[in-house]
Amino acid sequence: MEGKYDETKYEEKKSEEWISIKFVIQPEGFPHVVDATGWTTVEQLKEQLGQDLQLSPNSISFTGHELESANDLSHLSTENEYEVFLFIEKELAAAPYKLPSQIEVVVHYDDEDKPSQTLVVGIEVDARDKPYLGGYRHIQNGVVYHHASTQLYGDKQQEARPEQFEREAQTTIEISRSSQSYRENGTQMVRADIYIDSAKDTALSPRKYFDSESLHILKVEKSIVIQRYWRGSCARYVASTKRKDRLERQHKQLQLREKRIAEEKEAQEREIERRMNPRKAEDFEILYNELDNWRQHETTRIKLTPGYSESERRLELEELLEKETKLLQTIDKLKMQAKSKNREEKINKMLAMMACPKKWQMEDGDLTYVHTPFTTRAKELQELYYGLNTNGLSVDERLDILLHVKWTAKEFDCPLTRDLVDLIDREADLLNRRRSERAMQGLKKRICTLFLQFIETPEFNPEAANFQTISVEMVQK
Repeated sequence: MEGKYDETKYEEKKSEEWISIKFVIQPEGFPHVVDATGWTTVEQLKEQLGQDLQLSPNSISFTGHELESANDLSHLSTENEYEVFLFIEKELAAAPYKLPSQIEVVVHYDDEDKPSQTLVVGIEVDARDKPYLGGYRHIQNGVVYHHASTQLYGDKQQEARPEQFEREAQTTIEISRSSQSYRENGTQMVRADIYIDSAKDTALSPRKYFDSESLHILKVEKSIVIQRYWRGSCARYVASTKRKDRLERQHKQLQLREKRIAEEKEAQEREIERRMNPRKAEDFEILYNELDNWRQHETTRIKLTPGYSESERRLELEELLEKETKLLQTIDKLKMQAKSKNREEKINKMLAMMACPKKWQMEDGDLTYVHTPFTTRAKELQELYYGLNTNGLSVDERLDILLHVKWTAKEFDCPLTRDLVDLIDREADLLNRRRSERAMQGLKKRICTLFLQFIETPEFNPEAANFQTISVEMVQK
């Protein structure tokens, strides 16, 4: 029976090759390709087209082609491709297409062991009319093509806006017109009857076309150059940092070396100063120990030196004893000088502490220095004492200082002040007689000693009470 599926015929023809038929659907004109075999009947071909195009097979016709009267495709050759115009009846093709509410989608996986999965996809039907966005018409077959639209963005807002376009405006026929410009131009080619001056002509030659591959190569080359400069900059920065660290380290080492040398030199000078100008008991202890070590070393040398007779050894020992005696005398002189300097420093320190102002700490933590009448009195006495001990003054300056000391001491009547006044009058008399300063050294020293006792007495200098451990009572006569 024609149009029916014949299994016997299928077994006979299944080894045959496929035939490719291109159907052009009219009047739209879009193509649709179908692969079939020679034993496929025309009714089966229409059923396959109906399934592909979702149309009824009865509405499909091959008018004007031999397939309309043939039963199967056996007369077609498998080596050629055929183009067939397919016509759809108007009353059937005009029927509106209705979308199904859902469709089944089969999902195949790359893994062959995993079975396929069928998914049910629901379809939401939008009843709105598709907005017309313009289009164009094919000149040869008259098919009108509309511009596409999307339903993702802007469709709902577009419905609310008024109509701003029309088909006549978007499908209008454009006409090109020419116009005369204000500046005329022209070209003239070389001819045998025309002379053209080519003195100012410039020959231009096209350069090599710069394609994307050349651009990529250029980018790679420039990137390499940039990397080279960047790495060079990083290397220079690292080298500069290391060089700076090395210079700083060398500078610190040099400073430490200089500091160590300076400390050693200072320690050496301090040791020499301790031996040349001893001031403390430890300094004199060092001198005595070194002197004793030197004496023992020289004695051992004299006794153990061969070739000396008994008289020569005795003579050497006597000379050693004489040297030791002189060194001991020198140490004693240094001790007396150190004692005198220490006494002067002690006196100066005591006078400075008597004359310094009182310190008061305020609520905000700052210190306030306040001079009291007692510190002012101590400051005046300190200046007078320094004036008495100053050397190299003229006669008038010396007499002025002695006069101030005399009137200061004369405020109090006691044996100390009377002796001090008498000594001051005696020195003033000697100064008027133009006696030498060397002849009055002892007198000056006695005056300074008595005035120092005057300063250390609390009745005359109230600040002296803070520096006395034994109270002294002045006996007035």
